Amino acid sequence: MSLDVVTFGCRLNAYESEAIKSRAGGLRDVLVINTCAVTAEAVRQSRQAIRKAKRENPARRIIVTGCAAQIAPQTYAAMPQVDAVFGNQEKLTAQAYADFGGADFGIGESENIRVNDIMSVRENAPQMVDHFDGKTRAFLQVQNGCNHRCTFCVIPFGRGNSRSVPLGAVVTEARRLAQKGFAEIVLTGVDLTSYGADLPGAPSLGMLVSKILGLVPELKRLRLSSIDAIEADPVLIRMIAEEERLMPHFHLSAQSGDDMILKRMKRRHSRSDTTKFCDDVRRVRPEAAFSADMIAGFPTETEAMFENSLSLVDDAGFSRLHVFPYSPRPHTPAARMPQLPHACVKERAVRLRDKGQAALMARLDRMKGSRRMVLMERGGIGRTPCFTPVEIGDVAYGTFLPVDITGRRGEHLTGLPA
Repeated sequence: MSLDVVTFGCRLNAYESEAIKSRAGGLRDVLVINTCAVTAEAVRQSRQAIRKAKRENPARRIIVTGCAAQIAPQTYAAMPQVDAVFGNQEKLTAQAYADFGGADFGIGESENIRVNDIMSVRENAPQMVDHFDGKTRAFLQVQNGCNHRCTFCVIPFGRGNSRSVPLGAVVTEARRLAQKGFAEIVLTGVDLTSYGADLPGAPSLGMLVSKILGLVPELKRLRLSSIDAIEADPVLIRMIAEEERLMPHFHLSAQSGDDMILKRMKRRHSRSDTTKFCDDVRRVRPEAAFSADMIAGFPTETEAMFENSLSLVDDAGFSRLHVFPYSPRPHTPAARMPQLPHACVKERAVRLRDKGQAALMARLDRMKGSRRMVLMERGGIGRTPCFTPVEIGDVAYGTFLPVDITGRRGEHLTGLPA
């Protein structure tokens, strides 16, 4: 049996799982579980997956890595199903997997834990990943870690401080991916808009986008994974306005629509910063679509404060939400704040998801009768520039074609080639 990787969490983790496959490809009958620590539920699911995998195949060896493993390696090492625990830095080195395949690995107390001090990592090298099987879209990691300390978040302790891939290396990798046939590249990172602050000359994310699009003319589409609106630099706004190859879908780390809760979260933006960014972008790209991460039931959140989050969906014009019911994370300041009852958190998450779903359906309905340029994927599904899925039928994946939108089916649009 070959190596398999199970991924929890963000696009960056998914990208790194592809890097793991190339570095650990020599291992056989091994399962790597790449964990997430963003919520207590994500941690619970990873532990459940470990136990299930061992029940289904007792002879298979299991390596656990990712943010949850970086933060609490002893917890995973203590599980009888786990053979090794690798940190977020170690999981990207071929040597770690070569050692695991050796006869002496794991001999001696704690020898099955390979986790360094992630705060000591200062550089971020390109991972040279191109194993996006059957995909028209490639991911490109340009940044890792985070220098901010939001009161609810443990991710800096799993990822370390912010560090960027040098601009020239990113352009080289983007060119390589485009030449391998990927029509679309998505730039990913933990705190993408902080890109470049640690590099000589401090190039901004906007400068990086400008260089990629200018120096890789064969690239058809470029996307950004997730951004902090308050950190969007002037060059990025200019690129949004002037460069049609920069796709007009922006996923914002909004988290709340109430200014007091944002302060208690130690976020860097206000409610008005979020709405201003959306308004500014729409002025230069009227077709732009916005989605957002939102937390429901943050400690001390009153009903009135929560209503401000609900109304932000309309005021900012979000058309999709990724809702996180708040869960206290170990050693974070928010975990020591007065907590809301679990039932209240759950109920607010449902209401916020319902609000986001209604906004999505309204946007899809408004798109009926329009014509969009679609990039085809597998299974007769294509994506518009705003990342909306369109059911078209039997068209070769990787094909660009204009599509007349005829309606919607659930969360997908339906269309016919123009």
